[in-house]
Amino acid sequence: MGLSAKYLALLLVALVMLGPLLWMLRVALLPQGASLSFESLGGGVFTMESFRGLFVNYGIWRSLFNSLLVGATVTAANVAFCFMVGYALSRKRFVGSKALFSLALITLMVPAHILIVPLYLILRQAGLFDTYLALILPFAVTPIGIFMVKQYLDGVPLSLEEAARVDGAGEMRLLWGVLAPVCRPILAVLAIQTFLVNWNSFLFPFILTSSSDLRTLPVALALMQGHQAIDWQSLMAGSTLAVAPVLIVFLIFQRRIVSGITAGAIKQ
Repeated sequence: MGLSAKYLALLLVALVMLGPLLWMLRVALLPQGASLSFESLGGGVFTMESFRGLFVNYGIWRSLFNSLLVGATVTAANVAFCFMVGYALSRKRFVGSKALFSLALITLMVPAHILIVPLYLILRQAGLFDTYLALILPFAVTPIGIFMVKQYLDGVPLSLEEAARVDGAGEMRLLWGVLAPVCRPILAVLAIQTFLVNWNSFLFPFILTSSSDLRTLPVALALMQGHQAIDWQSLMAGSTLAVAPVLIVFLIFQRRIVSGITAGAIKQ
């Protein structure tokens, strides 16, 4: 296959991937009540009316705030807890450490949807249902994060820690002052992936909350659809707001994501 044919194939793949995004943005920029015919989509009328309506008529501010708050909190918790647990499993030798790590790996094979009912019942009995804690605590640490950090730390030479201990570094200074900067690539990958997963999460926020004040953006967009009619312009405008941060984060950090995952995979 020649070089031009490869570029043509890549262009076709890009069009297939970008087509739905371009259609979504075009519908969001149509006037309210406009039909979705080819004439309307191909016309030269563009308006931000649907985006303004999201904040004026639907109060999307609250859902945006909830998604940002939950995503940022869960991301910070995962970086802190997965780093500490991964450090303990990589550097400390205690009874049951290998079994504990194996158990964490086994949980990766359990589909997350199986946990919905028991998690719902636990949060109900604990009085945490329909609170921010219901959206944060169950996801504050993840087995995949522990695995990534441990595998990365296994490749960090012990001489680095021994030199820090000789200089009088304590456990916390060693952890956050010496190892954390070294593990910055994998921690960045963990933070980005965790934020994106929680930003796009729909099922758990939908099941674990019931009040409109706690709806995250994906839940709010799903509930915008009426039983007899759908405001496509507003729905596509909201979807654009939901997709834009994901695209921006990926475009900015795509090299770090790939390099971090690769580094965590090959280091022994």
